[in-house]
Amino acid sequence: MSGAQQVLAAGPSVSVSGPGQPPGHRRLHGSDRILAIAFVAPYAAIFVAFAVYPIGYALWMGSTPSLYADLIHDPRYLRSVVNTLLFVGIGVNVKMFLALLLSGFFMRPRWWIKTLLVVYVVPWTLPAVQACISFHWMLSGEEGLVDRLLSVLFGVDGPIWFNHRSLALGANIVAYVWKWMPFWTVIFLAGRMAIPQDVSDAAAVDGASGSRRFVHVTLPLLANLYLVCTLLSTIWTMGEFTTVYFVSGGAPVWATDVLATLGFHYAFDVANPALGVAAAMSMLPVLVPVVIVLMRRLQTRTVQL
Repeated sequence: MSGAQQVLAAGPSVSVSGPGQPPGHRRLHGSDRILAIAFVAPYAAIFVAFAVYPIGYALWMGSTPSLYADLIHDPRYLRSVVNTLLFVGIGVNVKMFLALLLSGFFMRPRWWIKTLLVVYVVPWTLPAVQACISFHWMLSGEEGLVDRLLSVLFGVDGPIWFNHRSLALGANIVAYVWKWMPFWTVIFLAGRMAIPQDVSDAAAVDGASGSRRFVHVTLPLLANLYLVCTLLSTIWTMGEFTTVYFVSGGAPVWATDVLATLGFHYAFDVANPALGVAAAMSMLPVLVPVVIVLMRRLQTRTVQL
């Protein structure tokens, strides 16, 4: 009898899975179930205590409609909304565009460029608080590094950076770009390295210059990666607190606060935590659509390299 005939003669195989269960699925019984619960319970308790409960409590605190009416009538809130849009819009786009360009520079196979890359990523490796405080002191008054260099090298008196809203907001944006641009440069560098060299070589044989290869070859291949990274960076930057709080501190007189730092001031300086939560939750109408676009982008199209 052949092997196929033996299988047919044996009849249908017996499945160890229960009805409606996928193959390989096995219920836990007795000590196995107790051991599984013992392993999962601490993580579930931590998740509930530090994620579910704080988020739920914050949503409950910010659910009063009168809080948002108070925010709308507060000129500091409207100014913080504008600051947040400027901070996110300028900071994210400048950071991502420069990171994309610099990733091409660091692709060059020269030893001193590889050494420079190590130095370049140092701002990203520094703790954010210390880096932002250092940036603040470089711009702090006549004894700050920037004003001191202007006085010594050019004989001019530098501005008082944190007495002017535009200069203080610009300082926040520059500090943010300086701190986080190395991270995204490394991401784009990895994306460039995944592009087959044959593609670029074929374009060069066809007579395409370096700029044309970037526009017609590299940029289309990195377009999905660039979009996903930009959306992620936008989500993270909407809640950026450290840079603004430790560089300008909202100076002058809360004029450069973003929504994250304004909520902090409401909660601790004005002793109104509910209003602070409402200020932070007011970002949701902008944040939720960005998250939805990001999720749909990740589901419908893979990042093509």
